[in-house]
Amino acid sequence: MAVLLVQGVAVRALLHNMKNLIFYIFVFFSISGFSQETLSQVLDRFNNESIPYMSVEELAMPKTKAIILDARERLEYDVSHLKNAIFVGYDYFTLNTVMDKIENKNQKIVVYCSLGVRSEDIAEKLKKAGYKNVYNLYGGIFEWKNKNFPVYDNTNRETESVHACSKQWSKWLINGKKVF
Repeated sequence: MAVLLVQGVAVRALLHNMKNLIFYIFVFFSISGFSQETLSQVLDRFNNESIPYMSVEELAMPKTKAIILDARERLEYDVSHLKNAIFVGYDYFTLNTVMDKIENKNQKIVVYCSLGVRSEDIAEKLKKAGYKNVYNLYGGIFEWKNKNFPVYDNTNRETESVHACSKQWSKWLINGKKVF
């Protein structure tokens, strides 16, 4: 009789532990990015949309005359960037870099990064400095590559490689070769 009671207690404890384990597994996968969040939801969460978006399709149109600024870090830019993009960086961005290259504050400027979060920050700085025609590339270089538009390496040769920024953000890069 005592053995059955001990086994009953052991079974209840085991079931309790299994419920806890299932709960923690659920929480882990929810937090670790396996949710079905869309690109729009990510951008809504991180951006305040103070800068209007430009779609990759619009930027790719020949009639769209814009200066393109890359607001990623140098290593990311060297792996790949949009054709004729000017590296301005993020961590070490200075307005003087842009002001020396773009004197006309009415010139159309499109800023991009991996997805469009860092680029909004840089575009806001440009707006505060008096640039009037500034856009944030919706989805950044990831969306550009996902739509099969070409990217270029530091020797200006077309490449399939795209710096994926981090494991967390890399899930948004569907096409191309992820580089870390």
